[in-house]
Amino acid sequence: MSAKRVAVVLKGYPRLSETFIAQELLALERRGLSLEIWSLRRPTDRARHPMHGQIRAEAAYLPEYLRDAPLRVLRGLGAAFRRRNLPALLALFARDFRRDPTASRLRRLGQALVLARELPADIAHIHVHFLHTPASVARYAALLTARRWSFSAHAKDIWTTPDWELTEKLRDAAWGVTCTRDGLARLDALAPGRTLLAYHGLDLSRFPIPPPHETRDGTDPARPLRLLCVGRLVAKKGHDDLIDALATLPPGLHWQLDLIGGGELRAALEARVGTCGLAERIRFRGALAQPAVIEAMRAADLFVLPTKPAPGGDRDGLPNVLMEAASQALPILATAFAGTPEFITDGTHGVLVPPGDPAVLAAALIRLADDPGLRRRLGEAARARLVRDFSEEAAIALIAGRLRASAGLSSDVAAHESELPACAS
Repeated sequence: MSAKRVAVVLKGYPRLSETFIAQELLALERRGLSLEIWSLRRPTDRARHPMHGQIRAEAAYLPEYLRDAPLRVLRGLGAAFRRRNLPALLALFARDFRRDPTASRLRRLGQALVLARELPADIAHIHVHFLHTPASVARYAALLTARRWSFSAHAKDIWTTPDWELTEKLRDAAWGVTCTRDGLARLDALAPGRTLLAYHGLDLSRFPIPPPHETRDGTDPARPLRLLCVGRLVAKKGHDDLIDALATLPPGLHWQLDLIGGGELRAALEARVGTCGLAERIRFRGALAQPAVIEAMRAADLFVLPTKPAPGGDRDGLPNVLMEAASQALPILATAFAGTPEFITDGTHGVLVPPGDPAVLAAALIRLADDPGLRRRLGEAARARLVRDFSEEAAIALIAGRLRASAGLSSDVAAHESELPACAS
């Protein structure tokens, strides 16, 4: 077996909010790829997913701030002077810095110098998740060490990175994938044909068979409708709209909401809940490992995720929690925004409402609360859609084949891609 390995560059590892990355790393290892993880930040979550413990790759951490490891940075700089590609890197960095003269840009260069020096000789290719700051580090290090690099683009990185930067990174990368047609359209508009579509999907072997869901309709105060929302407490998830919608529900509709996720808006959302008089009905559970999330989905009556555009242009891709909810046949109420309609057809696999409209969201909540039969049909249809069109196999086959070819482990990418089923539409 070849000793060549692939370095995977991440912004932070491990993260509870990035189950799709952990799932991919584990699946690539199971296909025989040997990986090494490089993270720009150390973990901040207290818990870990079980998948993180199953991943064999060791994680190395770059200095998040250059002042934290000055000797590593100086050694990286000294090693760079012995590289023949240093003039090319300095020219590229100068062009970038003229357009983005920030401390963050300097930090990415310093991290890249450390990465270039410390990458083992058997690393034959660099793959990076997210096209914003992690891709800058990967791109600089790849140029300096004369390696090729590739990317997986997801959500915020696609929508908040300037056009000039996306265009040049797309041009320089050997290849890349993204996880929604929505994101693919933006990247193709800047650099046609440089990016492939690869939905994350789910490894369904990790999920239990769906339970029989209750038929609660909220008319009995002793059996309130159990609502669930899972997502980081950030603007693009639309928690504020959900709270405002719940505040307008009729008093005869009895419900409880569990919010799972941590984030910068927790204090503001808790204050909003208090102002609306909903503190006894809404529970903030914080960030949880996947088994606890799935258990909450099995106990819930309805999953709600009202994503919307955030200030500054940030937006979701196709949230993996929608597929996780579908794995448990939990009916879904979401917004017709970003990548969500690529998985859920309104009225067939769930109910979709316009983003940023609490009144319409409230009306949909009332409708679904009143019709347990509809909820059951939608949940079953979403699970069937997941099983048929969104297993992880297609995406992993594509990415593994490309990585093997790029690392010199296989020269026949077409052979891997010819085995793929058609992408879900």
